[in-house]
Amino acid sequence: MDFEEYRRHDATGLARLVADRQVTPAELMAVARARLAEVNPRLNAVVRDVPCDPDAPRTGPFAGVPFLIKDLGQDYAGLPSSQGSRSLQDLPMAEHSTIVQRWLDAGLMIFGKTNLPEFGAKGITESEAWGPARNPWDLDRTPGGSSGGSAAAVAAGIVPAAGANDGGGSIRIPAACCGLVGLKPGRGLTSFGPGASEMMHGAAVQGVVCRSVRDSAAMLDVIAGGEPGGPYVPAAPPSSYLSAVDRDPGRLRIGVRVPSAITPEPDPEAYAAVEAAVRALTELGHDVEELPEAPYDDAALAAEFLLAWFTVISWEVAEAKRLTGARDDAFERDTRIMAALGAATSGPAYVDAVERRHRHARRLTTYFETYDLLLTPTLATPPPRIGAFDLPAPLRVAADALLRTRTARLLTHTPIVDDMVQKNLGWVPYTQLANVTGRPAISLPLHWTAEGLPLGVQLVAPLGGEPLLISLAARLEEAVPWADRRPPLG
Repeated sequence: MDFEEYRRHDATGLARLVADRQVTPAELMAVARARLAEVNPRLNAVVRDVPCDPDAPRTGPFAGVPFLIKDLGQDYAGLPSSQGSRSLQDLPMAEHSTIVQRWLDAGLMIFGKTNLPEFGAKGITESEAWGPARNPWDLDRTPGGSSGGSAAAVAAGIVPAAGANDGGGSIRIPAACCGLVGLKPGRGLTSFGPGASEMMHGAAVQGVVCRSVRDSAAMLDVIAGGEPGGPYVPAAPPSSYLSAVDRDPGRLRIGVRVPSAITPEPDPEAYAAVEAAVRALTELGHDVEELPEAPYDDAALAAEFLLAWFTVISWEVAEAKRLTGARDDAFERDTRIMAALGAATSGPAYVDAVERRHRHARRLTTYFETYDLLLTPTLATPPPRIGAFDLPAPLRVAADALLRTRTARLLTHTPIVDDMVQKNLGWVPYTQLANVTGRPAISLPLHWTAEGLPLGVQLVAPLGGEPLLISLAARLEEAVPWADRRPPLG
């Protein structure tokens, strides 16, 4: 098999070729590694090799398909999970994560780990530990984050699907930046075990980025479900997620919202992306209505999300220090700023921010009494250029002084916080809603900008709405095909 044939198949298609003995796992791995060697020096998508014997016997729905995992929350026994941090680059993990074991049990051939920002804390993938990952559609632009390395690898054709996770948009943002499908399952449906019961109070979930809706559904069938040490026994649908691909979603009522409190004037391309989705949905017979206002308080949600996020980062830094003895200089400036802000947050303030999530969930529940889905852009702008979010020099100097003198609590009285909020969420104000409320959401590649860059759209569903999202996404995939689109990477 050559690369051109390999690239034409999704993971489901490659698995069928292996099952039918039209190709061997070793042949697929040879193509994947050759593609990796060809494009990774330009992309910096894969940062660690994972030993893999393609001739080892495998069973399962994806037996013999090459696969990559993210270097955070997807531990591989004997290898470090750096979480994008220099502090953890050399600390090996004692056992496989539950999700990694499920992928191995499904027959996937894991041969590498992918790039990410430090602790997965940004919507871009630019860490000091690994260097920036680059977007195959334009090497000067970000592939998004935090699962940016995985998305870049899939878009470039190294693998048809790759591991990802999502605590504030980290599956959907890179999927939108790279022209892929990114399904964020609902709260509790996938596992972070055995090392953790849940991450970010359940806001973070495991998943994949991939090119086809059927791969997204079939991968969810592989990874969904609780475990003995987990906090939940998630409800399973009456039939497989994959079966939803062939199911008629029925006539749906869908509300649309593009402006947000954080970004009241999104880029015209964000409007164009939604307009393309609205046309396709209308032609499919659905009722689509523009909403006069967001069905939740998006400004309050963003503030509460970031307060909780900064507190989690503070804990992540403290935990890395405990495990490795790392000093402050092992962490990036932005990480230390976020950690300092988190450490300055009182316990009651943190609990208050977490408890306020229920208000957003109730408002969204009321919205879903009238509408079946919520449609937004996934991004408010096209994928930004690498380095666009670096702190300006004066703010770097001020931050370094406050960090050095251990007066970082004063950061709350400087423009640094506002600058970080706007730069971290201003171009991605839509994705945190699904994490905070625990609802499933999907990003679909329905639009490319005038410059040839992907800019996805997001659909948010009620609890248990994964089958509905898959069913509708499959109809949109038929109506507005994206499988043949390829980045100008060579």
